[in-house]
Amino acid sequence: MLHEPILKRLAAAACGEHTQRVIEIGPGRGAFTKALLPFTDELHAVEVDQVMVKHLQQKFAGEPKLNIQQADVLQTDLSQWGPAVITGNLPYYITSPILEKFLNMDARFPSAVFLVQLEVANRLMASRMTRDFGYLTVHTQLVCSVELICRVDPKFFNPPPKVDSAAVRLVRRDDIPADLADILTFASRCLRHKRKTIRNNLRPYYGPVVDRQPEGFMRAEQLGVPGLVAFYRRLSELVPVLP
Repeated sequence: MLHEPILKRLAAAACGEHTQRVIEIGPGRGAFTKALLPFTDELHAVEVDQVMVKHLQQKFAGEPKLNIQQADVLQTDLSQWGPAVITGNLPYYITSPILEKFLNMDARFPSAVFLVQLEVANRLMASRMTRDFGYLTVHTQLVCSVELICRVDPKFFNPPPKVDSAAVRLVRRDDIPADLADILTFASRCLRHKRKTIRNNLRPYYGPVVDRQPEGFMRAEQLGVPGLVAFYRRLSELVPVLP
């Protein structure tokens, strides 16, 4: 459980002064749920643990704003409740799939605030030429702007975890590339073996064409997100059909 001042800060970051609808992922014992309720008219809490669901039902009995769903968030259609802000203290073991789920949602879900392991936050915010730069960096930054809200030391949890955490805000971009799926396939291939040069990663797909490009002698993290997109566009002109 997080200290109450941090929970309120996260709730305000997710909702602003007020928002119509919020979807909370993994409410657990409901500490963050309680902090969110004053900021919204409608809160949908998705919790997989049946024991926690019963606890939440008892704790918030009679609360008209709250709809508690016992479900696996990865198997749940979050769009069933309509446009909403997404938030939650994400379980470490399924953080990446949940992030991917949000990134694949549409414009009805314009923003999310997630509490994640610090190393995940660093990957989301990574810039070129850093060891944290990877596929999740590319996907996230092509779809969203990323803002660090705060780092959260283990001492602010009860019980304290063994890792540092951080809260991040993701705001969906208006200029998401129409060919996002193809760009992500390209980025995945460039990053498949991070210690290899781009030409070694891409040669099976583009043959000797990639050997003639100056970027081919670099590693993917050296290009960064804009550089990868520009390189994809140029190769697509030389090899029109992506293998």
